[in-house]
Amino acid sequence: MSKQPYEKPRLTRITSGMPGKFGVPATHEYTNEIDGVGVESLMDAHGSPLFVFSEATIRDTYRRAHKAFSSRYPKVQFAWSYKTNYNNAICRIFHQEGSWAEVVSGFEYHKALGNDVPPEQIIFNGPDKTDEVLALALEKGSLIHIDHYDEIEQLKRLASASGKRPRVAIRVNLDTGVYPLWDRFGFNYENGQAWQAITTLLDGGEFDLVGVHSHIGTYMQSLGCYETATRKLMELLTAIKLKYDHKLAYIDLGGGFAGKNTLRGAFAPGEDTSPDFDAYAETITQTIYSFGLSSQALPTLLLETGRALIDDAGYLLGTVLANKTLAEGGYALVVDVGVHLLFTAFWYEHKITPVRPLGDRGYEQAVIYGPLCMNIDVVRSTSQLPAMHRGDRFVVHRVGAYNITQWLQFIHMRPRVVLIDTGGEVHLIREAESLEYLESVERLPPHLTEK
Repeated sequence: MSKQPYEKPRLTRITSGMPGKFGVPATHEYTNEIDGVGVESLMDAHGSPLFVFSEATIRDTYRRAHKAFSSRYPKVQFAWSYKTNYNNAICRIFHQEGSWAEVVSGFEYHKALGNDVPPEQIIFNGPDKTDEVLALALEKGSLIHIDHYDEIEQLKRLASASGKRPRVAIRVNLDTGVYPLWDRFGFNYENGQAWQAITTLLDGGEFDLVGVHSHIGTYMQSLGCYETATRKLMELLTAIKLKYDHKLAYIDLGGGFAGKNTLRGAFAPGEDTSPDFDAYAETITQTIYSFGLSSQALPTLLLETGRALIDDAGYLLGTVLANKTLAEGGYALVVDVGVHLLFTAFWYEHKITPVRPLGDRGYEQAVIYGPLCMNIDVVRSTSQLPAMHRGDRFVVHRVGAYNITQWLQFIHMRPRVVLIDTGGEVHLIREAESLEYLESVERLPPHLTEK
């Protein structure tokens, strides 16, 4: 009897279907197109790695979110969170849909102006507002959300010099039952700081207090937290009306709505555990209604939603550089996508799919490393993918939020970003960086130019 050839043992995922020689066949998910445009053709034309955004997904997601709130409440206004993704093309899509701008720095403020956002529709948040930009926001009549007492004094000085009356809200941090508390921003509700700041603004008569604002956290999956935050802001609103006969124009619930990515260490996928827009809207609007205000007295509801509006629309395309066996026998992939481009890999288990079917290779449990010469460059600590070889291409899903604002030029330069419009046409919306671009801001002292 002849010796049988050796076959490497492998695990095969069992799925539904007609059984064959090796049991029920496995099906491998793959992603060969985005909005009808071939992934291979995108990478051939624009390189690897490559960020891709779907305009159709952005518009559809925004409209679903807006409908969830506006169908329940008569006064709703979204403000696009620039820090989430401030590529001008992305911002302008949200502004075309009717979104205002929410910014947290001077350069974001100037970006919003450059994107033709009316100044009175810019919300200026954050703890670091320079005199120069704050004076500009004051001059143009933007909404200024005050973060701390020093900023009150700063605004008083600038207002006195300009003769302008600031339109302001205060940022409130509060206990929603999730710990640790986000208490580094704004004035605390429970210890009375928020009310003290309100009385300072109203008693002095130098400010036009138009709203109260709270941003309770990020990736908040608890609806009860939003019920608590809404109730406490509404308590401030009604107390201001009772004591000062002063009506606030709005309450601002900030952002923090969870996306559909899966958090590291989570026991279930984010698609199954994150509330949808309707659930957030029902909780928030019903809490407002519970205060029994007349329709004329209802405040406008501002929302600064970022992550949940853009994550699904972003993709990162990459290529396998190598596969290798680790010291203890484990399997690993090295890819051209690292944490310098995929910062959210530090807290998400991103979904990754091959570009073409690889079903004949079987599944491999793999660690996915990026190309950086740093041990922290781990894209996925564990993944279940078909065995992949050098040159195989893949798609990382739901990368639209924060990655192209927190990305780094480190060891490798930042790649191209393209947008697929609603008609399927591909547009370059950010060019890849080059050595010339990088060195354009460097300067050599004269003594280092000598050969």
